[in-house]
Amino acid sequence: MKLPFRLPWAQAPDRTRLPDEKALSPRPGTPLALIAGEGEARWTGRSYAALSREGFMKNPVAHRCVRMVSEAAASIGFLAYQGPAEREDHPALSLLSRPNGAMTGADFLEALYGQLLLSGNAFVEAIAVGAGAGARAELHLLRPDRVSVVSAADGWPAGYDYRAGTVVRRIALNGLLHLKLFHPLDDHLGFAPLAAAQVALDLHNAAGRWNKALLDNSARPSGALVYQPKEGGNLSSDQYQRLKVELDEGYSGPMRAGRPLLLEGGLDWKSMGLSPKDMDFVEAKNGAARDIALAFGVPPMLLGIPGDNTYANYQEANRAFYRLTVLPLVTRTGAALSGFLGDLTGEGLRLVPDLDTVAGLSAERDALWARVGAAGFLTDEEKREAVGY
Repeated sequence: MKLPFRLPWAQAPDRTRLPDEKALSPRPGTPLALIAGEGEARWTGRSYAALSREGFMKNPVAHRCVRMVSEAAASIGFLAYQGPAEREDHPALSLLSRPNGAMTGADFLEALYGQLLLSGNAFVEAIAVGAGAGARAELHLLRPDRVSVVSAADGWPAGYDYRAGTVVRRIALNGLLHLKLFHPLDDHLGFAPLAAAQVALDLHNAAGRWNKALLDNSARPSGALVYQPKEGGNLSSDQYQRLKVELDEGYSGPMRAGRPLLLEGGLDWKSMGLSPKDMDFVEAKNGAARDIALAFGVPPMLLGIPGDNTYANYQEANRAFYRLTVLPLVTRTGAALSGFLGDLTGEGLRLVPDLDTVAGLSAERDALWARVGAAGFLTDEEKREAVGY
């Protein structure tokens, strides 16, 4: 038996210097106020591992968006064409239905779409298993954070390096399919949709951590620690510095929110915090959730996020989800797989999404069939071609 596939064989660490701190002594006879709080926001990194941990693994909105898009896209099958003729027995379809011994076709495509959404990149490697007449081809996904592009002298990709632990393996260009989303500032790698919602993601996660910390420590507002000196009494430099250190280490950050202060003589707590109503806490969290859903192209109505009335009903939102998000992703993936698998099989190939299997577009399909069926000026062959047969 002849194998129908022709397989190819062939920055310094960041050392941020902390600014020097001066112990500022208060002038005698003047009140001292220390503001309890953090002055600088902390943002999640944009690496694949950071976005996966903080987004897919910790944020329910991002998790659900990735699952919805990847599962919906993986449920859409492909039709194989050579020229105008459909090939139901094309070897590429058999390979996609069982890419390797550990994954089914749906598992493979769901993981591929998930990696594409979380990193902006997906890498598919083709390998040969067995030898002689029993040899067969397999497709495997490589984790995006383990793959790096090797550039030639002219700047174009010359190959890929795959790093697993301490082992680095060089892969030829024609042995790896690289799918990527548009990145305006990178010539070789794609841009993750979740990275565009990084601020909303951190805001949504921080809101959850803050609520949990308040429940653990009992909800108490933030404010200022004021020292009213008595006659001839004021804080020394050592006392002032010790108070600052205790505030920074014991009462700063979301995980220490709401801890009660232990005050010594002459110290008074002046509340300066905002109530949840003043902060519009719930709406801020819902707004962050809508931004995350927007980055993935998922209508907030499908996620149950309140305050979004873009679509008249759930069915319309679901149809927009398939038309504007899922189908473009599946179409571009099918086009990329067409060239890659066509080169492996040595046969021309064009993979087209099978829209008849998409339940979310059944209303559009019924309307199309009704219009074409009522067109008496078309022959039966023309009607079949018009509806995709």
